[in-house]
Amino acid sequence: MSGLRRILGGPLDLPLERDGSGRFLPWIVALMVYIAALALAGMMALHGAAERWQAALAGTLTVELPPGDAARDDAVLAVLRATPGVRRADLLDKAATVKLLEPWLGAGLDPGDLDLPRLIDLRTDGGAGFDEAALATRLAAAAPEARLDDHHRWVDPLLRTALAAEILGASIVLLVGAAAVLSIVFATRTGLAIHQGAIEVLHLIGARDTYIARQFQWQALRLGLRGGLLGLAAGGLTLAGFAAAGRSPSLAGMAAGLPRLALTPLGWTALALLLPGAGLVALVTARVTVLRSLARMP
Repeated sequence: MSGLRRILGGPLDLPLERDGSGRFLPWIVALMVYIAALALAGMMALHGAAERWQAALAGTLTVELPPGDAARDDAVLAVLRATPGVRRADLLDKAATVKLLEPWLGAGLDPGDLDLPRLIDLRTDGGAGFDEAALATRLAAAAPEARLDDHHRWVDPLLRTALAAEILGASIVLLVGAAAVLSIVFATRTGLAIHQGAIEVLHLIGARDTYIARQFQWQALRLGLRGGLLGLAAGGLTLAGFAAAGRSPSLAGMAAGLPRLALTPLGWTALALLLPGAGLVALVTARVTVLRSLARMP
């Protein structure tokens, strides 16, 4: 009960709140938690985007043929539809092909003005019954000029970029945690120096190092939780603002190429764990710092 009272703001035996050693610590922790929350949200958004890219292209291939030979197109379709593991093979008309090019060439194109290749949208079951190498061989026999595209050459660079960004985000979180630890160590050592006289008196009357460490660790926990709550609230508001901007018609075009920052309940839970994490880091860091410093005292 006394420990809970200390966490919630009850008095400590040492007057730690009246010195300036931890005055700025909650703000430092708040900034660190805010940065960590944004980095974690970015990592989860990129991971979700990479999973969606893979899921959207799973079992999807494209066959590209030169234009102008309807008999050859029919022969290729027959080969594809007879291949084990192929669920569907659809020849796209010119209008559908032009629509695919609109993001690069703009809207309003006339299909008759462009000599476009013929595209076949191929859907497979993705299981062991489908052999892509055997399909490529059969396709080459039916139409040597046909090209089978499994989209890996487009998706793999995106996945590698997403992975690199996730590693960068994890590195930011680790650096932020290290900076928070150093700040807590500095604040704790400053408090030890300020109260050195009182600590020596406590030693003389028989107080143990663990008793003195408890004073500093509970104070660090309170300050860490205050800062963590502030930083987490600011991070949540920022992410909510990003999500609202993505749903706004006037701002949706600006973020069209960015991954969605809308988090799942599991993602919000992971962000919420930053608050107890900040408090725990502050408590453990302060305790270890005090015990090591007192062990070096004569």
